[in-house]
Amino acid sequence: MPLAETFRTVVDSLPDDWTDLELDLRIDDEHRYIDAAVYLVTCNAQPYSKHDWHWRILCAHRFGHAAAVPAVLTAFTLLDEAGIEGEVAVREVRSGRVEVTQMWGRPESVRQEQRKLYSQ
Repeated sequence: MPLAETFRTVVDSLPDDWTDLELDLRIDDEHRYIDAAVYLVTCNAQPYSKHDWHWRILCAHRFGHAAAVPAVLTAFTLLDEAGIEGEVAVREVRSGRVEVTQMWGRPESVRQEQRKLYSQ
């Protein structure tokens, strides 16, 4: 299964309140490591050294200090288009956390939007 399709399947299987997703990526042909690294810059993949897996990818759902879902999907799509095959493993999924946003001085419409977003 292509990497982009695998990632879409993983994201679609998660509950709506997921916040962080940690993935490991291993490519099949290590001679293409540099080529793959160029494409993975899009999602700020962290290289492993002396490890079974090649990269760790952190993905955020709605907020956080990680790559957005479209960025990771783009990186995997680029790998697929370049013919670089590999394997993805889900290492950790966190859910239920809520972004802390300063609401002082904001209009009521923004407050209602935040309540609606996080009450789902």
